[in-house]
Amino acid sequence: MSGSVLVVVDLQNDFCDASAAARHGSDPQVLADAAGAAAGVVDQARAVGVEVVFVRFLGDVEHQGPSWRRRDRARGKRPKCLTGSRGAEFHGVVPAAGERVFTKYACFDAFLAEGFERYLRERGVVRLVFAGVFTDVCVDSTARTAFQKGFEVSVLTDCTTPLHLPEPVILTFMERVYGARLTTRADPELWAACPSTEEESSRLSLRPAGPVPVTSEWTPG
Repeated sequence: MSGSVLVVVDLQNDFCDASAAARHGSDPQVLADAAGAAAGVVDQARAVGVEVVFVRFLGDVEHQGPSWRRRDRARGKRPKCLTGSRGAEFHGVVPAAGERVFTKYACFDAFLAEGFERYLRERGVVRLVFAGVFTDVCVDSTARTAFQKGFEVSVLTDCTTPLHLPEPVILTFMERVYGARLTTRADPELWAACPSTEEESSRLSLRPAGPVPVTSEWTPG
């Protein structure tokens, strides 16, 4: 399944462990389930020959720009994923020998990580398949740039979860604006494939129509 890579975004303890889950809305289990699925799909990708790349976040104050610092002061936010801390370590997964890890320094978009885009271009990557956290922050930021730079986008809806926005809202937005393929880890032949436009249209037309696949429901308050 050449041409696709699984991009694992910010699957780190400060974003995914029990204390982070306790801050995640009204149901901490949602984050725990998404993080567990994201870790699990790494093994699945390896088994079917899809390359895995990891993106990590380091939020030390010295990496932050002035606007980031002002926001954190105004909201009383502490920096997360400090260099060398347990919080910065990967959660539930370990990159294998030879798998690339790209570091974002106090920014959301993986394309701002040194070497990320160059590596994708050199590898002839066509499609980025996203897992990790959070759908509406770093996953969305990277997917948006990917689309604008000509890459195809897939989002594994059971391997990610939003932090601020209702899940159906951000997933529908990504589908409509970036043409993102929304699927789950259950079907690697779909999420990892890179067919031509004609082949893709034919393939998808044979799949049963249905709602956007989301892993939680949202009811307006």
